[in-house]
Amino acid sequence: MKVIFATGNNGKAIEVKKLFENTEYEIVSLKDIGDNTEIIEDADTFEGNALIKAKVIYEKYKTPVIADDSGLMVEQLNNEPGVFSARYAGENCTYDDNNNKLLSELKNFPEPHPAKFVCAAVYYDGNTTHSLFGEFKGEIVMEKRGEKGFGYDPVFKPEGYEVTLAEMDLEEKNKISHRAIAFEKLKEKMCPA
Repeated sequence: MKVIFATGNNGKAIEVKKLFENTEYEIVSLKDIGDNTEIIEDADTFEGNALIKAKVIYEKYKTPVIADDSGLMVEQLNNEPGVFSARYAGENCTYDDNNNKLLSELKNFPEPHPAKFVCAAVYYDGNTTHSLFGEFKGEIVMEKRGEKGFGYDPVFKPEGYEVTLAEMDLEEKNKISHRAIAFEKLKEKMCPA
């Protein structure tokens, strides 16, 4: 069964397709179907933004949709950037811009810099809505490390690890990430045993 993943983010699409590999669901991203709908994410929660995306795309295609919204919450910054994680350094900013702003904001705080990634994953098919959450803790390191991953991965070191997410292989990251946790829970709801 085809399910549209309401994202244009290739990194997210690869991660989530991998999680659904051995299920009855074929996950296709907006890029896969040539859709570049501009979706205004103006909710004040991760779940609210994920639902906005899911509903907009469902209304367009009348096909079941999964969507997520996720972000980084840094304790010393009052849980910023939070729902503004993707545009922390302003509209049309790059991952590098966001990381540079984050490191600049943290430079006057003592280390460690406790942080967590949070993800809300939703399924919507016009009738049924499932919302599941994942989070995982770690800390922000003050210099970017690694070439893999995307977003804040080069500055986030998960609890119990000495490497950043950007230094990990996708398989390893997929076992522990906030997105993996949220989408594993969502997958259980969608594929009951």
